[in-house]
Amino acid sequence: MQPDRDRYFDTLRAVAIVRVILFHAFPFAALELIFPSMGVMFALGGSLMVRSLDRNAPRAVVNRIRRLLPALWVMALILVPVMLHHGWSDRPSWPRLLLWIIPIADPPASEFGWSAAGVLWYLVTYLWLVLLSPLLLRLYRRWNLPTVLLPLFGLLLLTAYPATFGDTAGWVVQNVLAYGTCWVLGMAHREGDLAKLKPALVIGIALACVTGGLGWAYTHPGENGVDLTGLPVAYAIYSIGFVLALLRWSPSMAWLGRVRPVDGFVSMVNNRAVTVYLWHNVAITFAVALFDPLKLWRIPTQGLEYLADFSLAMAALAVAVLALGWVEDLAARRRPRISPFVKRVGYPPARGRASVPVTAAG
Repeated sequence: MQPDRDRYFDTLRAVAIVRVILFHAFPFAALELIFPSMGVMFALGGSLMVRSLDRNAPRAVVNRIRRLLPALWVMALILVPVMLHHGWSDRPSWPRLLLWIIPIADPPASEFGWSAAGVLWYLVTYLWLVLLSPLLLRLYRRWNLPTVLLPLFGLLLLTAYPATFGDTAGWVVQNVLAYGTCWVLGMAHREGDLAKLKPALVIGIALACVTGGLGWAYTHPGENGVDLTGLPVAYAIYSIGFVLALLRWSPSMAWLGRVRPVDGFVSMVNNRAVTVYLWHNVAITFAVALFDPLKLWRIPTQGLEYLADFSLAMAALAVAVLALGWVEDLAARRRPRISPFVKRVGYPPARGRASVPVTAAG
């Protein structure tokens, strides 16, 4: 791993991805509240875009897309033929299948393939925010606070007029707006503006956002009761609170290098972030499908059978990472490696601005 990586960012990304995996394996609402992973990952992406844009904006956008899409293409090469072979009664026209190549909207999938395709909204949203980044950065440098609030204001308007863009485009626009403020706050972090804010102010705003999001969800219950993630505005505000608090400070991560198992795990997740994200739900679904055939329900200790099933899912994910993770090396123009682990190096002290080259996932 490069010695100039920001290990704080690496750690945040690893925590975010682990939380996503745990939520999909054990879908308890509390996991969403403990750590709003998606908002944090989009904030990291926004921060890491700035330096590349300053060097060469068109090249930065192209490079980021190049590092993001090959892993999706590999998934398409595997999944689309499998879905066609398994039977796809409502298969869309071939032009719409091109979304598996250029995902400007969610790629289509059959019911059989939904466990894989259901997570692709993140890549679609990330792609659009990358494409919008040159404009967002120019707007931010001219009107910083209005640009931070602009996506949130747009999300409020979309919530008031949900049929404006239709179902397919509306879903994409909703996600871009819901996480756009987190992305711009990442840019504010890179510009050093968050570090200039007084700690008391940041803590106050962060707490107001978190409690405001929770309050919104509590006063607007859905069919299944209180569901923060089902309310885009509430969850966006909630995520903003976490992002402000996490990016205002850049703690020293020197301790990480002394805890080798954790250090290696953080490096592994970052080196294979896109592969882990794309295939984790497939691995979980695979393990669930084997629950009855393997008779895991016969395990006498209550709850242990689910731990065994989760272990099986992680083993399947490990196979996917070993088999397909090297694609991320090729996308980053590195020598492809089967192993996701790299040699340990020293890490620089934390700085006010992140100084890390982006990984494939962020």
